[in-house]
Amino acid sequence: MDVLPVSEFVLLSDRQPLEIVLSDELSSCSYLPGRMARLPFRLPIRPLLPHEFDQRLAAGDRRHGMGFYCPDCPECQACEAIRLDLQHYPLNKTQRRILRKGDRILHVEIAPPQLTQSRIDLFEKHKWGRGLADNDTEPIDLERYHAFIVERLVNSFEIRLWLGEALVGVAITDEGKESLSAHYTFFDPDYPHLSLGTYAILQQIRYGQVNHKRYLYLGLFVGDNAHMRYKARFLPHERRVMGEWKRFDRETIDKSFLR
Repeated sequence: MDVLPVSEFVLLSDRQPLEIVLSDELSSCSYLPGRMARLPFRLPIRPLLPHEFDQRLAAGDRRHGMGFYCPDCPECQACEAIRLDLQHYPLNKTQRRILRKGDRILHVEIAPPQLTQSRIDLFEKHKWGRGLADNDTEPIDLERYHAFIVERLVNSFEIRLWLGEALVGVAITDEGKESLSAHYTFFDPDYPHLSLGTYAILQQIRYGQVNHKRYLYLGLFVGDNAHMRYKARFLPHERRVMGEWKRFDRETIDKSFLR
């Protein structure tokens, strides 16, 4: 991909490579109703090298398409980046059971992200079946899926979960030199007994451990959001609190997050 031209009039971040700040304004928070969010959205001027992607993840960045954002809200610190130390992460009894069951029933493929109507349909089914959408939610189409999932300035792959001939789960995973990032996972909600969301994360953990990665980033943890709270069940983990990574285990975590 060609390097993007940079005008002397655009707002740049201080990161390397340089990034164009495309938007930086207050908006309604999508995680906590009634609150305002500030999510500066930045576009690097060239594809990131693997170690540069690691640096952005460590700084709390999340990818959205070809750009990155990091919550910088004026009156709220609820969003915390969360990661697992893959070289010191033991599966618990429940996770081992889910992994064994999935390994028996599901077929797993790892390949570059694809743009297909079947993925669009599964994405929408997951969104509605998991309570992530309402009547005001705009449906995703091929163009929006491509911009959100397929277009990127980092190396990515998708973990495909097949049940017979049916694609029942897709875990879009970004890869740095020492890190993996769970960009977005969607799955068929008709199979709750397979715990497809957890199984997808366990596959990312397995891939990272086999390939000697240090961290798996699970995105943002928001304790007061029911859809984001599940990430706390992966213990031990680290969360970026007030700009510093802090370790949490079963002894130090708020037990309400584990319910």
